[in-house]
Amino acid sequence: MLTVVALGGNALLQRGEPLTADNQRLNVQRAAAALASLTTQRQLVITHGNGPQVGMLALQSMTGAADDAYPLDILDAETEGMIGYLIEQELQNRLPEERRCVTLLTQIEVDPDDRAFCHPSKPIGPVYERGDALRLARDRGWTVALDGTRYRRVVPSPRPIRILELTVIELLVSQQILVICAGGGGIPVVRRRNGSLIGVEAVIDKDAASALLARQLGARALLMLTDVDALYDNWGLSDARAIRRIAPQELRTRYFAEGSMAPKVRAACDFVEQTGGIAGIGRLQDAEAILDGEAGTLIELTRSGTLWWS
Repeated sequence: MLTVVALGGNALLQRGEPLTADNQRLNVQRAAAALASLTTQRQLVITHGNGPQVGMLALQSMTGAADDAYPLDILDAETEGMIGYLIEQELQNRLPEERRCVTLLTQIEVDPDDRAFCHPSKPIGPVYERGDALRLARDRGWTVALDGTRYRRVVPSPRPIRILELTVIELLVSQQILVICAGGGGIPVVRRRNGSLIGVEAVIDKDAASALLARQLGARALLMLTDVDALYDNWGLSDARAIRRIAPQELRTRYFAEGSMAPKVRAACDFVEQTGGIAGIGRLQDAEAILDGEAGTLIELTRSGTLWWS
């Protein structure tokens, strides 16, 4: 069964951890161990987040002259190569020699008139105290927003409309090659009037890009892995309960925070409604159990109108 697995940024870097190469490699090793076990039953295409990494690179890029700062599309490409390299190497260390992996830089077309360009919402980079965040916003022209009790930089997150390397991904999948692609939501590009492409200052939501990829590849399952064990009804309240199985039409009536689970919920519902497949949300270490309905949250059409709570 072809399955698209989306690794959240928090599955690759634990909350509060310094963004060091050693920490990232250690977390990727844990992710690779979980993913390798999935390959015995399923053919995988892997995507990943890049919020902390692209924010770090943006900070590094701005230490020099203002004109030397790299735009976000190039930094997105850098994170695809950096994180993809780590995932590919650690997976290859665990898979049989005949199973091959490849990392593919992936351009994803967005609409230049997407309203997201006027309303930045995607958090990237480290968190700041209010005073530091406001100073950075003033000095660097950033938009900042609350993330929990502190602040982060937010950038435009337009809707993905076309995966430009789709035919290459399909060819690789047909040869039983494990593909790591669309990292960080892919490299955002727009089409100019003459038909040529150019990158734009944005970070596409990884889950939206993963759902589009899963639909266009004809995958039967979309698995979104993070550091939270499941979706919760009444999250943060005393009567919070984990939702174990639910139909998309019922899930759409529930509230989830925009900076947290809401993008995953939308991606899961879109995928299930448009393909009839299944979508799972939960912790990295529960990957297999989520798809078996034994952990996390499973979204499927056959559970119409009914919820299962733990």
